[in-house]
Amino acid sequence: KMALQLLIHVALLRLSATAGPSVQGRDFRTPAVAWPSYFDLNWPQEVQETIQIPNNGSAPLLVDVRVFVSNVFNVDILRYTVSSMLLLRLSWLDTRLAWNASVRPRRAITLPWDSLWTPGLTIQEALWVDWQDQSPRARVDPDGHVDLYLTLTTETNCDFELLHFPRDQSDCNLSFYALGNTALELEFRAHAVNEIVSVKREYVVRDLKTQVPPQQLVPCFQVTLRLQNTALKAIIALLVPGEALLLADMCGGLLPLQATERIAYKVTLLLGYLVFHSSLVQALPSSSSCNPLLIYYFTVLLLLLFASTMETVLLAALLARGDLRAKSGPSPTPRAEQHGHGDSEPNPEEPRVKGSRRSQAEAADHVFFLVYVVGVVCSQFFFIGLWMWATCKSDPAPGKAVPHGGQPRL
Repeated sequence: KMALQLLIHVALLRLSATAGPSVQGRDFRTPAVAWPSYFDLNWPQEVQETIQIPNNGSAPLLVDVRVFVSNVFNVDILRYTVSSMLLLRLSWLDTRLAWNASVRPRRAITLPWDSLWTPGLTIQEALWVDWQDQSPRARVDPDGHVDLYLTLTTETNCDFELLHFPRDQSDCNLSFYALGNTALELEFRAHAVNEIVSVKREYVVRDLKTQVPPQQLVPCFQVTLRLQNTALKAIIALLVPGEALLLADMCGGLLPLQATERIAYKVTLLLGYLVFHSSLVQALPSSSSCNPLLIYYFTVLLLLLFASTMETVLLAALLARGDLRAKSGPSPTPRAEQHGHGDSEPNPEEPRVKGSRRSQAEAADHVFFLVYVVGVVCSQFFFIGLWMWATCKSDPAPGKAVPHGGQPRL
């Protein structure tokens, strides 16, 4: 019996020796944590305590955040998305990790990120986030000061203000939330640094700022990117073809009304502009409010070309119908009498009627051409003034009806 008890005791000692401590991290893995030898207390309990947020007394823990924006690319106004590359430097004080530098003369140590408390960040506007380093390491100083670097690439939603497209300027927000803590436990102090060195983009970053929204139940900070469109591509691809078609239509009004090529010319321009307008509608974004002014501008150009073509077709049809009536109308004298009197004078009424109708149609066409040119010039000046001074206030989002920080609904 004594031998059996001794064997059971030895087996229990072996099991306790082989079982190592493990800490449940925020990742899907549960790696074993190797701590430095100078944490010579009851270290499994020490590790479990360091995963909890550091206690800063009655004040929340202050985390200093520096956001380095290294690149902004793939600005898609049709999908209202922006892709960017960021580097976050998080710094805070955790006195539980401090040690006596005179006893352990080490300047700093590095620890796995899942072996100590780190703020879990979530981007509210993100469609997807790619963290470059899946297992970052935190640097700890002897006084307990912790530095953690996180690199990420993300695609976020952005409410572009496209009223003045292609000379638009929009503010895109990236809101970082620490959903695992409350505002009484944690507070952010954020700063932003623009490290973009490439300017060969259609959209360029004109300003970069950070703020901490007030009255939030969850700790958060917000990074705002001000993007401005360089507009060169849109001007060449959209404005230049539209103005060229309008100028060609005005020049087509100089052709004689009785020329058959004029109708073909006008109809060809109208059909070509219809094809251009259909592709333009697909190239420009749509919005629930404050659509780009270019949509209305090109629609007005379409109506002008349609009115010019219809005027040419109607006047040419009236003139041709008058000529057909004059040719097919009955002669005032019988044919036999006309043959019998070879020296009789022709009836002067017929050319006079034909000439008066032609002169009236040409006069109407000339008046319409002058009115059309004046209308086109006035529309251009009106659009320029509207472009410079027009403003549009977008409709409020449905979530704006309830102020942030209100009572959550469960």
